[in-house]
Amino acid sequence: MAGASIGDNEENPVAINVTAMVDVIFCLCVFFMCSLHFREMEGKFDTWLPKGKGSQGMPSEGIITEIRVAVFWDEAKQQAVRMLGTRVIQDDEDLQTRIKSAYDDFVRMNKPDVPVTIDAHALVPWSAIIDIVNICKREHIEKIEFAMGAAPPR
Repeated sequence: MAGASIGDNEENPVAINVTAMVDVIFCLCVFFMCSLHFREMEGKFDTWLPKGKGSQGMPSEGIITEIRVAVFWDEAKQQAVRMLGTRVIQDDEDLQTRIKSAYDDFVRMNKPDVPVTIDAHALVPWSAIIDIVNICKREHIEKIEFAMGAAPPR
C-alpha cells in the first residue's frame, strides 16, 4: 500500500498515510523558496543628492564653495576625462592629491563641510564615478554630492 507505514502491525497498530503530509510540506517549501527576497548590499551606498544645485556648472566669478570634479567621455579614446576646476587630471594619484589639497585649503578657511561635487556626463561609465567616490572616502571626505547633468543624447 503506497504511503502506509512499513513494519509489523503489532509494532505500529495505526497505519498513517504520510503521502499527503509530504505533499503539503513540499508545497510549503516551494512557496517559501519562491517568496524569499535577498537583500542586496553590494553596490549601494548612502547618497544625499542636492536639491537645486549642480545644474549651473562652475561659478564664473566669485568665491568657490565646492570642490567640483567634472567627468566627460572622450569618444575618440574611449575613456573618461576628469577635470578638477579647469585642469585635466590624468591618473588617480594626481586626482587624490589635488582633492586633498583643495579640501585642506577649505579646512584651513574653517569650512570643513565643503562638498565634493561630481559632475559626470551621461555616457561616463559608473566605474569611473565610483573611483572618484573611493578617492574621496580614502581622504575622509564624507560630503559627496552628484550634480544634475544634462540629459543623455538620443
